[in-house]
Amino acid sequence: MSPSLLRDLRDALGEAAVLTDPDLLRSYQRDEADLCVAGNPLVVVRPRNTDEVAAAVRAAARHGAPVVPQGARTGLAGAANAVDGAVLISLTAMDRICDIDPVNRTATVQPGVVNATLAAAVAAKGLYYPPDPGSWESSTIGGNVSTNAGGMCCVKYGVTTEYVLGLEVVLATGEVLRTGRRTPKGVAGYDLTRLFVGSEGTLGVITEITLSLRPAPEESLTLVAVFDSTAAAGTAVARIASDGLSPSLLELLDQTHLRAIEAYRPMGLRTDAQALLLTAADTGPRAAQDVERLAQACRAAGAAEIFTATDPVEAAALLQARRLAHPAMEHLAAQTYPAGNGGVIIDDVAVPRDALAALLDGVSRIAAECDVPIGVVGHAGDGNMHPNIVVDRADPESVARGRRAFDAIMQLGLDLGGTCTGEHGVGLLKREWLAREIGPVGMRVQQAIKDALDPTGLFNPGKVL
Repeated sequence: MSPSLLRDLRDALGEAAVLTDPDLLRSYQRDEADLCVAGNPLVVVRPRNTDEVAAAVRAAARHGAPVVPQGARTGLAGAANAVDGAVLISLTAMDRICDIDPVNRTATVQPGVVNATLAAAVAAKGLYYPPDPGSWESSTIGGNVSTNAGGMCCVKYGVTTEYVLGLEVVLATGEVLRTGRRTPKGVAGYDLTRLFVGSEGTLGVITEITLSLRPAPEESLTLVAVFDSTAAAGTAVARIASDGLSPSLLELLDQTHLRAIEAYRPMGLRTDAQALLLTAADTGPRAAQDVERLAQACRAAGAAEIFTATDPVEAAALLQARRLAHPAMEHLAAQTYPAGNGGVIIDDVAVPRDALAALLDGVSRIAAECDVPIGVVGHAGDGNMHPNIVVDRADPESVARGRRAFDAIMQLGLDLGGTCTGEHGVGLLKREWLAREIGPVGMRVQQAIKDALDPTGLFNPGKVL
């Protein structure tokens, strides 16, 4: 414990915003990444504005304490995990929507605004914020920006970075940097905004975000295609892309996930299917025609059954089934290995669309070779899959087999021309794989950027690099 640091923090932020109770500290210790280490933090601070964030950063720097920024801790790579002696800066109290501008189609928010809250607020003004990670009902915009989060709509609308116009960031010196602009166009200087998007709290603390918005989408129709193999579903995805179609979502669930979701929350899903593709077209009057073209592509790839949601309620239920994939797999792990021993190692690999079938076949082979259950779910439309590896935490051999499977999937993704993470980030989980992917020159450039902005290694040490 560092009494002088705690005193400085209380003087700057007030007693109520500085948390030292051991039980509270444990609750802030980690994000949702399984099997990633977490240290013992010194303190959690909950600032309410940029000035308080800057004061906390300056105090930590004076006392040589590492700083770990945190949002809702829904991340899946360990990027928000505490390190020993850290000042955890929880940004969830900074949850104000500062402005929604319908003319310029922008929103300015503090980092603690929940994704679903922003989506509802802009929808009330006839606007749309597309990035929708699976945790959208609890994850924060600051965390989404820090990890460059994706989601189900990204196949058509793109990931978070494509919507971030500008940022306010507290640097390691305690200075406040403003990046970007509110104009639709602007190319003055280096693109510092995109530098901070996806940096996972290693370069600064994001305290305000200006986002671009879209007009609300037109009426949507949803289609489900059932396949006798995951590879056939992957072939359908490649055909949809080659046919020039632009679905507003294109999601894959394998049989393991279908059965897990049905066991977790019965919905009448086809648990006998090997894979299910969930796709939609939000093109209003053209939606029926576009959905029929999607159906034709699925039939050509060998779909065993195809049906269209009859109304928005049924479509919403199908979408909710996809969002239940993660908690359903956690439930499966708990049922498979009781007494709290069930764990899920969540992978996140993206490959070119024409390599998706090979990836899915390869994951099935790896599951058999490593003798571990692996369920695959993900954003098929952009080749971003999440193989979920179920392990027994109490059995070192089970964990070792799970880690072997994880590494084999990572290598397979790179061999297929892909990347080690499509949306979850590097965090603690994939530092080695980042180095393999970008090579020594890429690592030197990234380290040079880190050293220039954070020469003492104050922010989120041990993450990403």
